[in-house]
Amino acid sequence: KMVKKIKLKIITPDALVLDELVDQVSLPTKNGEITILPGHIPLITDLSSGDIVSLVNNEYVPIAVVGGFVEIKNNDNLTEVAILADFAEHIANLSEEIIKEAKIHSEELKKEIDKKEKIDFERLSIELERSLTRVKIADKWRTKKYRKF
Repeated sequence: KMVKKIKLKIITPDALVLDELVDQVSLPTKNGEITILPGHIPLITDLSSGDIVSLVNNEYVPIAVVGGFVEIKNNDNLTEVAILADFAEHIANLSEEIIKEAKIHSEELKKEIDKKEKIDFERLSIELERSLTRVKIADKWRTKKYRKF
């Protein structure tokens, strides 16, 4: 008997970040975190910032995510989870160097936003959200075990 799996696809405007069969996946939605197991009810919902964490052969695969939405559907023996994210990045890519830069960048962005001149507020706050999420999620996973690639 076939073990049911989830076909997980994570796509951003720039790249296909993940395309893999996974055992389960947890993700941040506007209404809190949800965990999707094979056979989950069909669903379309908005993502919030945080981490998408899938489980593959007892290993965690964490991906930082900001914005977008998820669609869950069932086809035969397969549950398909398609995530269209504004930004998504493997935690393994977040080196200490990148995190340091993200922290500095966040501070600079906050200052820019505080100036409240006629600036591109929306673009800056999106950028800030990305930097803050990178820092927060990298911190969260710093001491945990996960699959690097």
